[in-house]
Amino acid sequence: MRRTVVTMPGDGIGVPVLKEALRVLDAAGFEADYVHADIGWEFWKKEGNPLPQRTIDILEKHKIALFGAITSKPKDKANEALDPSLRDKGLVYFSPIVSMRQHFNLDICTRPCKAFAGNPLNFIRRGSGDTIEEPLVDAVIFRQNTEGLYGGVEWTNPPDVVYNALNTHVKFSKNFGDVPREDLAVSTRIFSRKACQRILRAAFEYAKKFDYKSVTICEKPNVIRETSGMMREEGRKMVKEYDGIDLWETNIDAQMMWLTKNPEDYGVLVSGNMFGDIVSDGFAGLTGGLGFACSANIGDEVAVFEPTHGSAPKYADYEVSIVNPIAMFLSACMMLDHIGEVEKAAKIRKAIETVISEGKVRTYDMKKMRGTADVINHGAASTTQMTDAVIEAMGR
Repeated sequence: MRRTVVTMPGDGIGVPVLKEALRVLDAAGFEADYVHADIGWEFWKKEGNPLPQRTIDILEKHKIALFGAITSKPKDKANEALDPSLRDKGLVYFSPIVSMRQHFNLDICTRPCKAFAGNPLNFIRRGSGDTIEEPLVDAVIFRQNTEGLYGGVEWTNPPDVVYNALNTHVKFSKNFGDVPREDLAVSTRIFSRKACQRILRAAFEYAKKFDYKSVTICEKPNVIRETSGMMREEGRKMVKEYDGIDLWETNIDAQMMWLTKNPEDYGVLVSGNMFGDIVSDGFAGLTGGLGFACSANIGDEVAVFEPTHGSAPKYADYEVSIVNPIAMFLSACMMLDHIGEVEKAAKIRKAIETVISEGKVRTYDMKKMRGTADVINHGAASTTQMTDAVIEAMGR
């Protein structure tokens, strides 16, 4: 069945990696019509909207999308970047990928972090007797994608109704009651029970399907008692439905330490939005870095697949692209799995494994070089050369 897939290259390196991912999909035999959609920094600058309505309409129609990367900057920098005709009109920059997640309720974010054999960037540690160990890292982070600190409910100089409500809490009135209101910035961390249940259910079902023995809730309920406490409470209820799967609980700060002590002990982890972002990047660092970090954003109808790296604008201007496209390839594999094209996904992953294990073709990050424009002259593969190697491996 021929599919229609929305492509959103976005900014910076999102453009070349998405272009190369389409080549890989074509080589794997995936037949699709690709519909371009606008998103990102350029549309903020020109139109005052990094997620135009026309893009929302396209996603609503076609449901499945591949996304590259976007550039996001602080409020003052975003205002400076606006076309002069759009300034002083009350426009506020908000991350378009966050807006997209919330608009379509893409609340289930899945971020696999699995080490490839032979990757020189894999985590190693010292074992007994001065031996060197390379533990098998195979973790999948389920990140609640629409709520929490990324929910966007925040104020500087909060209005009367907000300020007065905050003052009803003894902690606020005691610790912040004397702070001039114009000197206050307030961000909320809102969890809903339904969203906690949905992300936990997705994590437990994944663990059951792929035979993981534990699900770890990574939060901070000893300090953030209400929101983290709700996630913990719902997890303790749900685990009773899953024989053979243990429920572990870790605090986010301790988890980041244990990442480099015993990462192989962890399988499926589940967190709220910001902690999920943090712990998934931590695990990605053990499996090669953001050049290997893929993700899926899943809602009831729409699904968007993206690498977790940013737009890295300094690399976008190089005459020859040097960035590692594997995270984008793996994100495309997650899309294939989602729509039932599992054999094609497996074919691409196998080719990636082959290229990495052979070690003949490595991008600058895999060679542990600085990302300068001349790395190609020193033996690093370009983005296109890495794509060529993966396609060649599929044909063997």
